[in-house]
Amino acid sequence: MMAILLFLVVCLVLLCGYPVAFALGGTALWFAFIGSATGHLDGAFLGALPNRLYGIINNQTLMAVPLFVLMGVILERSRQAEQLLEAMGQLFGRLRAGLAISVMLVGVLLAASTGIVGATVVTMGLLSLPAMLKRGYHPAYASGAICATGTLGQIIPPSIALVLLGDVLSSAYQQAQLKMGVFSPRTVSVGDLFAGALIPGLVLVGLYIVYTLLLSWRRPERFAATETVTLDYAFFLNLLKALVPPIALILMVLGSILMGLATPTEAAAVGAFGALALALAKRSLGWQALLQALRESVRVTAMVFMILVGAALFSLVFRGLGGETLIHSALSDLPGGVVGATLVVMLVIFLLGFILDFIEITFVVVPMVAPTLLMLGLDPVWLGIMLGLNLQTSFLTPPFGFALFYLRGVAPPSLDSATLYRGVAPFIALQILMMLLLALWPELATWLPERIYG
Repeated sequence: MMAILLFLVVCLVLLCGYPVAFALGGTALWFAFIGSATGHLDGAFLGALPNRLYGIINNQTLMAVPLFVLMGVILERSRQAEQLLEAMGQLFGRLRAGLAISVMLVGVLLAASTGIVGATVVTMGLLSLPAMLKRGYHPAYASGAICATGTLGQIIPPSIALVLLGDVLSSAYQQAQLKMGVFSPRTVSVGDLFAGALIPGLVLVGLYIVYTLLLSWRRPERFAATETVTLDYAFFLNLLKALVPPIALILMVLGSILMGLATPTEAAAVGAFGALALALAKRSLGWQALLQALRESVRVTAMVFMILVGAALFSLVFRGLGGETLIHSALSDLPGGVVGATLVVMLVIFLLGFILDFIEITFVVVPMVAPTLLMLGLDPVWLGIMLGLNLQTSFLTPPFGFALFYLRGVAPPSLDSATLYRGVAPFIALQILMMLLLALWPELATWLPERIYG
């Protein structure tokens, strides 16, 4: 039972507000000491820690993380979103709820070019929330739409969450195959997850837009059309100037990965250079803004890798205490077989999303459960996209949904937390509906990778 107690104590320490990396590593060290003293843990398990840490530092896939972060921060600092939102708002201004649809489409482009939830939510909150409230949009819907749109960066590639999930699932898939006696194991790559996430991500955006249109039809008083503009040559020229640069950057980064021309790390380097070139061409990024972007990239990267170090120590101690065997037995013995095990895992991850961040869940929970689920016969790409959609909800679920915190920090005082929670509830339901659709039609995630990579 010490393995279960270790997991519960880690959750308790995290709720007390301690940094994630030190909560994982520190708690694991205490349990390693207690386990060694009581004979429940073989000290040889900790001997594998240096090799684990060297593997983290030498991991080529994880090198994409700082580069994707830098690309996103540069685009956010260079104010690409302002031009996109203005152009889209004018294009859909004749429609009721046109501004809301514009926010969602701009969110898709930002998700595919920045992939940073915090930057997207804050930017859209500053630019579009005042305009939506001024035009009579209901505060609950306006705040919920912005928060949900901001989280699209978690599932629409290139996504940092998918990069981290790809690395974890690759190890879990090889581990599962070796346990099944397959000594020439197949691999699952970040590119597979990027291809698999493309269709579900776009379908999710479609669900958001359909919900918005239905709501504007049923409750027209909550929505308003924006001012109309003349669709002349000058308008379309400005629209192209706003759309072409980010779309070209997306095609360079995502297209090079899907076509096999570059690895995710190489494509991330191209994306960071392209974002810097766009910002310099528009003269929208000064020296101080560039320094701030570099500092932010270093800060986020250091946080991710410190969590990786703490998670590596935690996983070693957890395995040494018999936690891996315990979880495998528990999932394998559940009624319903693979369906029952998958439902339980998805429910647990969804509930953990109320109190934990997606990084903690990715590095702590997923390595525990993924090998067993893969041994039960699940497709690794399908499992990765399901986990990505599930983790996306953790940004919206109170009380610790980070998208809620980001928007609350820039929202007017009149928007209280209760209104914010009511606003995100329908979008959480839509994300759960998307997971149900993916469970019923796995081809939504597996068709494109099979077509691209055979």
